[in-house]
Amino acid sequence: MKWDYVIRSFVGLLYPKLCEACGTMLNVHEEVLCLGCLHNMPFTGYWDSPDNPAERKFWGRVPVEHACALFFFKRDSRYRKLVHSLKYHGKKNVGVALGRMLGERLKASPLYQSIELIIPVPLHPKKQWKRGYNQSEMIARGLSQATGWKVNTTALSRGFYTDTQTRIARMDRWDNVSDVFRLTHPEVLKGKQVLLVDDVLTTGSTLEACITQLQKVEGCKISVATLAIVPH
Repeated sequence: MKWDYVIRSFVGLLYPKLCEACGTMLNVHEEVLCLGCLHNMPFTGYWDSPDNPAERKFWGRVPVEHACALFFFKRDSRYRKLVHSLKYHGKKNVGVALGRMLGERLKASPLYQSIELIIPVPLHPKKQWKRGYNQSEMIARGLSQATGWKVNTTALSRGFYTDTQTRIARMDRWDNVSDVFRLTHPEVLKGKQVLLVDDVLTTGSTLEACITQLQKVEGCKISVATLAIVPH
């Protein structure tokens, strides 16, 4: 154990790991975030609160059992960098680590005890090939590590290549994704309690489009979890 610590410390000197929020060097016991940034992270607490703002985004649109996000996604916040590192800088480990963080909270919440399956929002194969991975799947993998819930990446697919949702108005966002998802293996979802996972909850249009397909499956009940939520 002592030599393992020495080796990890030496590697850390050669290839230092930096906090994804503030850029300071991480010690061997820290992952993705330094203790200071972890302590000050703007957690929502929504996983323990029914009828929270994340759930309200879907009211009158699609049926959702529960919805939550791990932290607030504010324009000038240092924590915004976490999502950017995951989506645009190839740092899959950020999604897995934060997914575990979210999963630990969901596992302890009475609202999510019936979840049986995790469905990450799918990317179009072309976009996934360009990025090298699906960031929502990385979050789902971390959630699965913390909860033991299985991840399914084949029951729901994305059939059309769409433009990025960034800077698109709410109605245009819906038009952009309303018909792009399809069920490919609905039989595995029959009667299941499903957790639909994405990176950021803004207007909810992408998640709504997924839920519109998932709710076609008999007995399928859907909850939603994202890393971040844009406050309004």
